[in-house]
Amino acid sequence: MRLAKLTAALVVAGLALPAFAAPDASTLQKLVERMEKLEARNAELEKQVKVLKGESEEIAKGLDSPRLSQYEPELTVRLKAVEKDALEMKKAAKIAEGLEGIKVGASLATVGQHAYGLPKDVDNGSSQLNYRADVSVELPLKPVGDIDHKLFAHLRMGQGLGLNAAFTNLGHFASAPNALAFRASGLDPDSSVTILGQAWYQAAIPLPFLGFKPYSRETLEVTFGKMDIFGFFDQNAAAGDEAKQFMNSVFVHNPLLDAGGEVGVDANGFQPGFITSYLNYVDKAQPWRLSVGLFGTGERGANYQRSLSSPLLMVQAEKQLKLFGGLTGNYRVYGWNRSQGVDHDGTLAKHTGLGASIDQRVGDGIRLFARYGKLVKGELPFNQAVTAGAEFSGSYWGRGADALGIAGAWLQSGKAYRGTTANAWLDDAQTQLAYSFMPQGAEQVAELYYRYRLSPQFELSPDFQMIANGGGNADARSVKVFALRANIAY
Repeated sequence: MRLAKLTAALVVAGLALPAFAAPDASTLQKLVERMEKLEARNAELEKQVKVLKGESEEIAKGLDSPRLSQYEPELTVRLKAVEKDALEMKKAAKIAEGLEGIKVGASLATVGQHAYGLPKDVDNGSSQLNYRADVSVELPLKPVGDIDHKLFAHLRMGQGLGLNAAFTNLGHFASAPNALAFRASGLDPDSSVTILGQAWYQAAIPLPFLGFKPYSRETLEVTFGKMDIFGFFDQNAAAGDEAKQFMNSVFVHNPLLDAGGEVGVDANGFQPGFITSYLNYVDKAQPWRLSVGLFGTGERGANYQRSLSSPLLMVQAEKQLKLFGGLTGNYRVYGWNRSQGVDHDGTLAKHTGLGASIDQRVGDGIRLFARYGKLVKGELPFNQAVTAGAEFSGSYWGRGADALGIAGAWLQSGKAYRGTTANAWLDDAQTQLAYSFMPQGAEQVAELYYRYRLSPQFELSPDFQMIANGGGNADARSVKVFALRANIAY
């Protein structure tokens, strides 16, 4: 009976033959051997479990400590390495988040110029070399409600005045054939000092005020600080960057404002100001803007001594249009009033002027531009100016990143200036005789450049300028200026 029960149990356990089979001695021996193997296997498993349990305790103990040890399990070391990498990634993400929106720009431009037609004894000779370096940073600030705001800073340094001084001595209206030339005010030629050219704050307020920002199609911008006035007024997409486009100042900005000195900037080309601007983009394809600016001017007003004692008031209206089959054009008209402008004879008087700046694409690779300025009240050496030109993309000759620019300027001498006696700005009697005159007509300027891209950051531009009827003198010798400009920008 017991044997039957044992046999049944063994059959159930799979260690015996089917029921009612009578086991013999060999079968029992096999059963004993299998049981011994099972016991050995169980003992081995128990050892492995103990080992795993010990390793688990070591891993837990190692993870509780921030330090790494050579006695720790390999798994602990790997887990800590993964944890460290994850923390480093989080730190990098936080840094990237903090830098999001920051814009940094840097450029280095060098110009070599040679002029034909200048007097032999002209100051500094007829060949000049100069360089200018610029670094700008735009830093967005944390929004205040729906109001976005930012800080902007611009650093500039350079050496060399180019041929500008020579043209000033000749009495030419277009006295800056090299608008890239820069040297910090009051420094000797051996000094190259970095100055803070611009430092301003701007807030963009969506309108209507306290409305729902995603539905807003109007913005009020408020800007104040030290700035370059031409970053906000008289802009032009085809003629507004002396580092890439035209170099003569009459083409970079409105001649009356720049060459005529109506903006009244400090010795470094900047001034304090306050600007309020209303932008309407209900029609996103053709937005329009109204801007009003008040700026410190003159020898004391532009350098924070008496900034608002004789301010410059600027008003501008601009509109973007889609013409010629949907091509973009920018149209700007503006006016200015300066309470203490400087007439051609050095006297102080109220100046009022009007101007316009237009740039319009007329083809896939052609952009036309024009500027006009007229001094309504006041007397400068020239009281009216017209400039016009075009920029052609190199895509027409298989060089899509290149560009060719050509422009001309007409600067009409002022009536009061034409009535003055012969100018005597040169000491040498023979040279004075050659250049003294009674101003009659208009000074004419032409410029041609080709911008050749060597790489996305490096461009070379040969440049040619010709100035005829300098200072409005029909008998003045024409001056030709050849230049090579190298510009590296990031």
